[in-house]
Amino acid sequence: MTNRFDWSAQLEPVYHSFPEAAHKPVIGITGNYEDETCKLGEGYYKSVWQAGGIPVIIPPLADTDAIINTLEHIDGLLLTGGADLNPLYVGEEPSPRLGGINAERDLPELLITRLAYNRQIPILGICRGIQTLTVALGGKVHQDISDIAKVKHSQDARRSEPTHSVVLEPDSILYNIYNPSPQLSTVNCQLSTVNCQLSTLYVNSFHHQAVSDPGEHLQVTARSADGIIEAVESNEYKSILGVQWHPECLPEEGRPIFQWFIREAAGYRAACDLHQRVLTLDSHCDTPMFFPQGVDFGSRDPKILVDLHKMSEGHQDATIMVAYLPQPQPGESFQSKVDFKVEGPTAYADLIFDKIEAIATHHQPYLGIARTPADLYANKQQGRKSIMLGIENGLAINGQLDNLLHFAQRGIVYMTLCHNGDNDICDSARGSNTHHGVSDFGQQVIREMNRLGIMVDLSHASEKSFYDALAISQQPIVCSHSSCRALCDHPRNLTDDQMRALADKGGVMQVTMYHGFLVKDAEATVLDALQHLEHAVQVMGIDHVGIGTDFDGDGGIRGLASSSELLNFTRQLMARRYSESDIEKIWGGNFLRVMNLVQQSRK
Repeated sequence: MTNRFDWSAQLEPVYHSFPEAAHKPVIGITGNYEDETCKLGEGYYKSVWQAGGIPVIIPPLADTDAIINTLEHIDGLLLTGGADLNPLYVGEEPSPRLGGINAERDLPELLITRLAYNRQIPILGICRGIQTLTVALGGKVHQDISDIAKVKHSQDARRSEPTHSVVLEPDSILYNIYNPSPQLSTVNCQLSTVNCQLSTLYVNSFHHQAVSDPGEHLQVTARSADGIIEAVESNEYKSILGVQWHPECLPEEGRPIFQWFIREAAGYRAACDLHQRVLTLDSHCDTPMFFPQGVDFGSRDPKILVDLHKMSEGHQDATIMVAYLPQPQPGESFQSKVDFKVEGPTAYADLIFDKIEAIATHHQPYLGIARTPADLYANKQQGRKSIMLGIENGLAINGQLDNLLHFAQRGIVYMTLCHNGDNDICDSARGSNTHHGVSDFGQQVIREMNRLGIMVDLSHASEKSFYDALAISQQPIVCSHSSCRALCDHPRNLTDDQMRALADKGGVMQVTMYHGFLVKDAEATVLDALQHLEHAVQVMGIDHVGIGTDFDGDGGIRGLASSSELLNFTRQLMARRYSESDIEKIWGGNFLRVMNLVQQSRK
């Protein structure tokens, strides 16, 4: 047989063309462990393959290097079924009815799930997988549902046979998988046991553990007739779905779930690839406000929203980190408003910049200070993240024009003229109309900033100050973290007329991720931020918009809560059919165009 087998005939189709194979999403599938063997039911890998993915098995290794390197090469994570989870992982003692646990699997799968979540990798959990997903993200499971179940959840039937029904929550991922919109549908929903526009699905659960509390990151999207949770998904607009049943064993009914999963994995990889090609800049973060708490920029520090871990997870290249100076009220001293003992506002800003530069020096292989757009691109090419320096509140110059030269030499790229309160430069959006706009001194400040190549930032300025500065400046101006007043009536936001005037002068408005500037009296989400961005595009044009998150300065919303989630915003833009060129403009291209223009005008 071996002598008669023609290997060259088998290889010829591979060698005949280039590339040798079409790129398809790579799906990591967690392997079961039994009898000292890593095992995998064929339904999992065949369902992935049939849906258009490439299955690879992830062995149960609680080794950081193994897990991180695996996550670097997969586009989706499939958590498979198996034995019960050890209740000690959720702080509970084992119930007498707890089944067999699998110590070899528990920790590796919990670790890889949490790390995949941090990286925005699409996740599908099946049976035990929904429980792994829930526990990894802070939820809890019932160790045994026999006391509360009114439906038999583990029947003696073939796994290919539906055994009970679940009710789907409207407008959930799961509901939309089986009720696709006519415009987006690539799935035939004429299945043998389901109908189009269904709310009830017939499934094949075989379990005695179940999710009891989905936790803060997940929401319930399907229950059985007795109220047992049968499906959960992300409540943060992420590609995360867990089901208690076995769709890999239901040839027709289960296929749409795998097709959804592979599409999401492909979308994730496309977004990662796009971030490799374009530079992503957040024009405003306030992380130095947390320096007095002793944060560590090189760790994944829960106190801050921007650090090296989160920037890497979100594929973020750069941020403009500001020295924020609180505005003293009449009768208050500046020293009473800050945590560090310094000799006035200028020294305070210098201290912040010293600390930022020390962070960059300490993490030099991975992080650098950038002072020009060319520096940003050089750092990206060398695999380093970038921090640019900015000032939030012109109080930093302490009434001395010479201090502008000092800060220009330190490398600041912009100065926000004021903050929440009038200063000697201009009136604030939340001030007392002290100068009726920009003061005489403020006019000198703006002209000197033009001369020195420092961008004028009018976030926080009053409407009169805005128009005054626009008339005074010989260069385009920016609003580093503002949003649209037409959608959220707040004095910090820009009116449509302001936005048009800003665009007419070549400037840029950076939509911010602060609840109070996106919606009135409610929780904002990434969808609200997108609405503001799209309104700005409609009013100003695509060449005059961008993103300034205000992370660590009260910015951060559901779906875009930290630097680790910036990739999610890109995926939302891609889903809305923004071109790569437009996404590049939004993620800093427009802002850097203004920066280049202003810096090149130095005299």
